[in-house]
Amino acid sequence: MKRTRVSFSSGGLVLEGILAMPEGTRPFPAVIICHPHPLYGGSMDNNVVNSLFEALMEVPFVSFKFNFRGVGASQGEFGQGIGEQEDVQAAISFVSTVKAVLSRRIGLVGYSAGAGFGLPIGFKDDRIGALAAISPPLNMFDFGFLQTCPKPKLLISGTKDDFTPVNQFLQFCHDLLDPKECQTIEGADHFWRGYESDLAARATAFFTRVL
Repeated sequence: MKRTRVSFSSGGLVLEGILAMPEGTRPFPAVIICHPHPLYGGSMDNNVVNSLFEALMEVPFVSFKFNFRGVGASQGEFGQGIGEQEDVQAAISFVSTVKAVLSRRIGLVGYSAGAGFGLPIGFKDDRIGALAAISPPLNMFDFGFLQTCPKPKLLISGTKDDFTPVNQFLQFCHDLLDPKECQTIEGADHFWRGYESDLAARATAFFTRVL
């Protein structure tokens, strides 16, 4: 498995990311990972992001994580969610041009605010074939578009999540259009300490099934 630090453009800014490439010459499916809120310490080095990145590499998928504008070595500053959505669009365009990627088998996963920034873009972009939301903060972002989303989608939350009560999460999932998978992990809170491996395994299994 080869990991490469890369840069790509988003709205005149240069963003940083890390691309993991499986061994071999055949093309592979890919998954893009969107990290949590930049103003609260979110970055591509987050514990959940790293667990997803490592697990996806083993499938194998082409795995891509990146820093939103203003985070790490990515240029710019926080874009009030609008700029971050532009970054997600740029990340999709970047990954779709990688020769080793099957261009119609790309998934997108967002953790916390990363789901709020990423999934609305992945929902509209035909290059994205499947979506996953980890700990979607339902009280902070409007995820109503998922109710009519025909793409395979996975939603996972911990039963002790402080941002979205489990009953609210389950009700939201109940109203979604199929195909959908909705899962809770007993005892996990919004930050997933100690539950990263279980979470990453479930997300990876989902993408393996649908991509």
